[in-house]
Amino acid sequence: MSDDALTPDGDAAVVQTDYVVGQDNIQKQLGPFGLDIHNPVFVISGLVICAVVFYALALPDQAESFFGWLRPAVTSTFDWFFLLAGNIFVLVCIGLMISPLGRIRIGGTEAKPEFSYAGWFAMLFAAGMGIGLMFFGVSEPISHFSSSFAEGAGSPDSWAPLGGAAGNEEAARRLGMAATIFHWGLHPWAIYAVVALALALFAYNKGLPLSMRSIFYPLFGDRVWGWTGHVIDTVAVFATLFGLACSLGFGAEQANAGLEYLFGIPASDTSKVLLITGITAIALVSVIAGVEAGVKRLSEINMVLAFLLLLFVIVLGPTIAILTGFFNNLMAYGEYLPALSMPFGRDDANFSQGWTSFYWAWWISWSPFVGMFIARVSRGRTVREFLFCVLLVPSIVSVLWMTAFGGTAIGFVNAGVSAIADAPLELKLFTMLEQMPLAAITSFVGIVLVIVFFVTSSDSGSLVIDTITAGGKVDAPVPQRVFWCIFEGLVAIALLLGGGLGALQAAAVSTGLPFAVVLLVACYALVKGLMQEPKAKPPLIRSRKAQ
Repeated sequence: MSDDALTPDGDAAVVQTDYVVGQDNIQKQLGPFGLDIHNPVFVISGLVICAVVFYALALPDQAESFFGWLRPAVTSTFDWFFLLAGNIFVLVCIGLMISPLGRIRIGGTEAKPEFSYAGWFAMLFAAGMGIGLMFFGVSEPISHFSSSFAEGAGSPDSWAPLGGAAGNEEAARRLGMAATIFHWGLHPWAIYAVVALALALFAYNKGLPLSMRSIFYPLFGDRVWGWTGHVIDTVAVFATLFGLACSLGFGAEQANAGLEYLFGIPASDTSKVLLITGITAIALVSVIAGVEAGVKRLSEINMVLAFLLLLFVIVLGPTIAILTGFFNNLMAYGEYLPALSMPFGRDDANFSQGWTSFYWAWWISWSPFVGMFIARVSRGRTVREFLFCVLLVPSIVSVLWMTAFGGTAIGFVNAGVSAIADAPLELKLFTMLEQMPLAAITSFVGIVLVIVFFVTSSDSGSLVIDTITAGGKVDAPVPQRVFWCIFEGLVAIALLLGGGLGALQAAAVSTGLPFAVVLLVACYALVKGLMQEPKAKPPLIRSRKAQ
């Protein structure tokens, strides 16, 4: 994609501004490498992130203590705010989808989609949920089921959602699956959809730079090109990088555990560092290849592998239970959704703060990355088509995935296979696959999936961060993307060494909080921007007389 792609096709409410994309950029030639970076977003972002990396590596004990305090402090204090914000994002998406604004086409009235549905869905899924579904697909349903079924469910120390269902196996299973789907269904995808639609609208319809600051043009006007916009974009870079580092940390933990489980390679900090380094090197190759040859191809490979693994579990696992469970779990999700999404008066503090609040902060910090990537590949779709596909299709796939993997694991546990429940989070997937035929092959496929999801996330993330720090340019020099790809790996390594997964989660949560405020304001700007667009004409219905 070039910057010429930001020009609308057909009618669109293009913003009239004197600002030129990249006018504040610093352009330098360093030997064979060219630089085209935004001043001061690139400089401030780079310096602050370098300081965080230095702190985590130079003072690991102090960093571990600080990050260990930070995550629960944020999630317990602002749990109501995260839950309320998540509900608002869902309602905004549903409102736009059913309103006349849904007929507006991204990129102008004559814009055509650049990717087929298959390629588009593959990139949506790989960028938005890949590593997380692999890590939590078995571990989260088992965790919620176990805590809900336990004798002490509902006590102040319990982690059970909504008070649990002590001693009631079927009720605990339904509640555990509903809680899992709540974290991977409509709410996270609504967060992504709001960011992606806003970015796409203001870039492809308004002709503004593909950057977070552009979304706020209806509110701040030309001030978005000054320090107001600099702050917005810098916060977006922090949120993206630390949210991405958190996901990469989960991927590294699971891939490392899988390699030890399958091949006996000892899991250690050194092996995690080597794994992140090796995968980052692979991601560099994909970065250089570009979206069409790199991310798109890897995403499609991953979709095929993920589909085959899913099909394997459905066919060789409890097939009937999975298929009926899919619909039963959807109904359980609908039944428990109002209570699970309630921001106030909760009696399940461990669950709502330790699980939901963390997830919402993580998804929000992850949203600039996923949102901008979805925006880049969604030109030509109508708002209604876009929201329907981004909101519902991945949510349904997530329900099927959690039902197949989580439901099968719960079935094994109920049959007496306690090893799955007792295994560490990162090993639960492989322990579940061990109970099925061809365990060595499927476990190897699982490791490959984690690694390739890792690569696509790193590749896509560096593409997004580079776009923001290049002032919205979508064809900035490749060496800049290489720089951010390497930096993502360094941040993940530094935070893992300076506090483990807890440090990565704390970094994601702390950046998700201020960005949640940014996104709530963005909802208003998005609606205001859509109302200025020329509406697509509804299809003509001919009457009998006219015929």
